[in-house]
Amino acid sequence: MAGMRAQWKGFIKFGEVSAGVALYTAASTSERITFNTINKATGNRVNRVFIDSGTEELVEKEQQTKGFEIETGQYIIIDPDEVAATIPDSNKTLEIEAFIPCSDVDDVYFDKPYYLTPDKLGSEAFAALRDGMRKSKVAAIARTVLFRRMRTVLIRPHGKGLIATTLNYDYEVRSSKKAFEEMPKIKIEGEMLDLAKHIISTKKGDFDPATFDDRYEAALEELVKAKIEGKSLPKRRQVEVSKPNDLLAALRESAGMTKASNDKPKRTAANANTGAGRQGAARGAAAKSAASKAAPQRKSA
Repeated sequence: MAGMRAQWKGFIKFGEVSAGVALYTAASTSERITFNTINKATGNRVNRVFIDSGTEELVEKEQQTKGFEIETGQYIIIDPDEVAATIPDSNKTLEIEAFIPCSDVDDVYFDKPYYLTPDKLGSEAFAALRDGMRKSKVAAIARTVLFRRMRTVLIRPHGKGLIATTLNYDYEVRSSKKAFEEMPKIKIEGEMLDLAKHIISTKKGDFDPATFDDRYEAALEELVKAKIEGKSLPKRRQVEVSKPNDLLAALRESAGMTKASNDKPKRTAANANTGAGRQGAARGAAAKSAASKAAPQRKSA
């Protein structure tokens, strides 16, 4: 890929077929606004340093190593070479272990996406895998060592190539039961449910990431610009949370509906407009009459 540097190069293997491949980062944060830490008193940038917690002396990089805390304040030293030795042997191969339906993997397990492309050699084998998966509507589960760690990868057809998404391990994903355990059991039905469904139906659309703006980044840009130009800073808008007593009214308003009275027949749009015109004229006449009465009477000369 022109202008992009491969993060990893190796092979992908399915059955007895293999092809050279390269991984490229699919998502990057390099375009985000970043800040430096500044000393308020001097305006100078602050540098990060490592201090010995006991002696309070500066510890240079070559003196630093890894450690695992076994008791409070007690550590066993782990040398970086010992860490490297624990990484499983790898022949730089993404070996496909199984093909599964694309919907089988809950996206809570998704970690980072990478574009997977053919690396010069084996492009026909790559294309055969891509087109076979697309026709069969399946994804592939593969494992290899990526960035000094054994990773499980979900591979799917994507445009002219494949997209490989690293997956979180099961122990890394927190249970949803714990997250939702304190939520009360509430069942919405009747008019409230109908209104919610109506609002949803009016907001249906298609996923287009190009239409999503990063409002936080835009706000940061405005803040930086205002500071540079010496302008007043933007004020934060207050968001009001719907109260339970006002929820039904808010749903009706969102749906563009008002509750009609049971004892009054509904008028057609034409009649409603006519009635509104008559009421407007009547209100105008009443206003003129009130103004005439309120105005001071001039005596005749």
